[in-house]
Amino acid sequence: MILAHRLSELCGHGPALETDIALTNISLDLFGQVRGFFQYAATLKGEEATEDSIAFLRTGREHFNCLLMEQANVDFAHVIARQFFFDVFQKLQLEQLVNSKDEHIAAIAVKSLKETKYHLRFSAEWVKRLGDGTEESHNRIQTAVDALYPFTGEFFRETALEKEMKENGIGADLALIKKDFDEMVAQTFAEAKINLPESKMRMAKGKEGIHTEQLDYILTELQYMQRAYPNMEW
Repeated sequence: MILAHRLSELCGHGPALETDIALTNISLDLFGQVRGFFQYAATLKGEEATEDSIAFLRTGREHFNCLLMEQANVDFAHVIARQFFFDVFQKLQLEQLVNSKDEHIAAIAVKSLKETKYHLRFSAEWVKRLGDGTEESHNRIQTAVDALYPFTGEFFRETALEKEMKENGIGADLALIKKDFDEMVAQTFAEAKINLPESKMRMAKGKEGIHTEQLDYILTELQYMQRAYPNMEW
């Protein structure tokens, strides 16, 4: 949801009409995917929980997204690098979740995987075009990768909940995903002539509810309508 909102901020600001529309469609796809999960979460939570209360009434400390998702749209290269890292991880995770013992999660994963494969093709092609393009485009994508790659380590920091879900055959095995993630990123970067940074992982406590200041700005905008006009429906 956080990444979908970040992409929605770009509507009307893409470098070309086709790219603008593509980014907007990816945003809509991500909102659709997360809506499926939030509807299921509301069912499990019971009481008076709804997809809207889960999406729009949680505080920053109640969000558990990886920090990469909330990073700013610095320029088009940052948007593409952030999207590429997410798409690689998301594809690999969904490929495991289609076999989840939870039939609801498996069904959402099957539908989402089709969309995510397109997202990855889009972002990977742009990584290559920027990396193996002009000197300006190469420098910009390299700068974006250097800034954002350290955040990807958080994908693979297994929380207690993720460990429990993995052991119960519901969630994904992050250790297995990391191996394929590293290979896919390295292969794409080699084709794009992009150097893979060796920098250490940055602060990575987003999945524990500790975020950058960016999330507060996102939630202020994202949740405004629901808080100003309570009980609105998605």
